[in-house]
Amino acid sequence: MARDYAKEYANYQGKPKQIKNRASRNQARALSIKNGNAKKGDGKDVHHKDGNPLNNSLANLKITSKKLNRSKNI
Repeated sequence: MARDYAKEYANYQGKPKQIKNRASRNQARALSIKNGNAKKGDGKDVHHKDGNPLNNSLANLKITSKKLNRSKNI
């Protein structure tokens, strides 16, 4: 069965809370690149240690592999 991306956006990704979370995750990535911890196209993810995507303090951010960051909550 094919995914209905429009429905997913309407029901989850387009909600104001999720938009704020995504914007904060993008900001964390940009901050990590600016500080030299990550590079564009490096295939890594920025992990929020406390699980809160709105907490972008440097002590809360860690560069991890995509596999580790997306496999389960660590």
